Amino acid sequence: MPSTDASVPRIRHAVRDLLRRQPAPVGEETVEGLLLILSELVTNAVRHAALLSPQIGVEVSLGGGWLRVAVEDCHPYRPKALDADPLAEHTGGRGLLLVKAVTGEAGGMCDIEQTSSGGKVIWAALPLTPPAAG
Repeated sequence: MPSTDASVPRIRHAVRDLLRRQPAPVGEETVEGLLLILSELVTNAVRHAALLSPQIGVEVSLGGGWLRVAVEDCHPYRPKALDADPLAEHTGGRGLLLVKAVTGEAGGMCDIEQTSSGGKVIWAALPLTPPAAG
């Protein structure tokens, strides 16, 4: 997909439709969490990597009890989640913090990996069975 603002809702809708067509049912809470994560990752790629990456790649996989999404761009910078702002002075820059929070709450995992071409892939995986309340 092109690294443009219009790609964010297009990718989100395409992934939602893809998940609805899967033979294995995916819980609505898991789908909503994944779509939020996907929106944040694609938005980050569009906002911060478009100059060096006019195209972004999105991969969605379902298997082994996990639902995984990955967003790849050609920009070499590896972002870090910002620390929480106790005074809420900054409203931007919280995308990866939100991704980590949603992933952690669901009992999933996320990471950033460098690609062989020098870019990066940011991925998140959510379990298909939500964690037991404890």
